[in-house]
Amino acid sequence: MCPTPAPDDRHWDGSPRAPHRPRPLRVATTSPSRLLRAGQTGRCRRCGYRIDLYQRHDQRPIALHPAELATADVPESCRWHLSGGIAYPHGDNSAWCRIPHAVLCPHRTPTCQAGPRIEAIRCQLAVRTRRLIDTGVLTPAPPATPQPVPPTGGPDRPVVQLLLCRYLAQQRLEDLRCVAQTRHRHRCPNPVLASVGPAGMWKLLPITARHGQLALPDALMAIYDLSHLSYGEQLRWRTQRCPAHAAVPGVADLALACWEPFDPLLHAAHIHTRLPHPPPRPHRRG
Repeated sequence: MCPTPAPDDRHWDGSPRAPHRPRPLRVATTSPSRLLRAGQTGRCRRCGYRIDLYQRHDQRPIALHPAELATADVPESCRWHLSGGIAYPHGDNSAWCRIPHAVLCPHRTPTCQAGPRIEAIRCQLAVRTRRLIDTGVLTPAPPATPQPVPPTGGPDRPVVQLLLCRYLAQQRLEDLRCVAQTRHRHRCPNPVLASVGPAGMWKLLPITARHGQLALPDALMAIYDLSHLSYGEQLRWRTQRCPAHAAVPGVADLALACWEPFDPLLHAAHIHTRLPHPPPRPHRRG
């Protein structure tokens, strides 16, 4: 006697089999950010604990602790809340708030006077980090050392001028990668620096202070200037997209654009007074 196989749409006991349909991730049209939360979690390179990456109101990234804490246990200067995917550095009059990971990381110096609850979490993370190091799972990142400017390219963190503002990039111009999501739900591998089309120019421009700061000496700094390009091309650089995804509206992002508003006082180490060589244009993939 041979058993009768169950049909494809039912289990072995005859119960209906519910098909698994993946739910597509989409960004709400009212969201101030085009960033998808999928893939925006990481691990601290110092303690190995999970962190959530968000964009601040000043367009800078911040790593927040993944869990909410009671507002009464968090110092007022360390309270953050989320609104529309953007992190704001104050409370929202609720009983819970978010806290930066830098306050809890055991391998960082505390930035504020912590209470007993914060100290208890720091001790728990310290024990977990020691366990990861002892088992060989985690190797703490070495302290960053300044690297000289390579002779055949621009600085490691260039200053770019676009849309009437100056930004400090997190990496070299030729290493800037598109942040858009592909049809396969992966990050686009194409560079922002297009192999064809208009490009920026390295210029020596005056160092200007922001409003309300002390006057800076009259000196020139090397800036990759994009202000002579069209508005659409400058917007493509600001959103950090390749030419293909810049032409497609409504595509979500899988990573934060690595632009930081340039401050000549805070970023004095990244000011260069000599013009570098133009960045090499990437070869067109065919």
